[in-house]
Amino acid sequence: MASTERASRSILVGVDGSESSRRALRWAQFLAAATGAHVEAVIVAPIAPAYAWAGAFWGAAPGEGDLLGAADKLLTATVDDVFGPERPTDLVLSVAQGGAAETLLARGKSAQMIVVGSRGHGGFAGLMLGSVSAAVAEHAGCPVLVIHGDTAPPPVTVTVANPA
Repeated sequence: MASTERASRSILVGVDGSESSRRALRWAQFLAAATGAHVEAVIVAPIAPAYAWAGAFWGAAPGEGDLLGAADKLLTATVDDVFGPERPTDLVLSVAQGGAAETLLARGKSAQMIVVGSRGHGGFAGLMLGSVSAAVAEHAGCPVLVIHGDTAPPPVTVTVANPA
């Protein structure tokens, strides 16, 4: 399969370690299995450490200068927590640096779909839709699924046609 074909058969999911992003990861895997796509789980670390401590990135320890390394650890821990030893073999983990919405929108240009949680770690807890999920839903060039609530995806079932 050509790399552009593989990219277009990807479901991009934004991960920040929050419970909302964990649900998004579960739904993305369900949709990938149902559509024959693969999941690319992306975590985005901020560029400026001061911005990170304003509440936009919770993966790094205070004083830690390696935000990309901290992001990678958080992404791996989140994926391990969601899938355990049954991690999908075609799951792609990706760490980026920049703005979360901008990064997801740029990477989503070649994706089949983007899946995000409705609320991440930042912002005000009372808001119904986070700034990243709102921006992605408004500006993406592909379908976007924003996961609300705590409903788990249904189990994946395989139907075999009966050759007559």
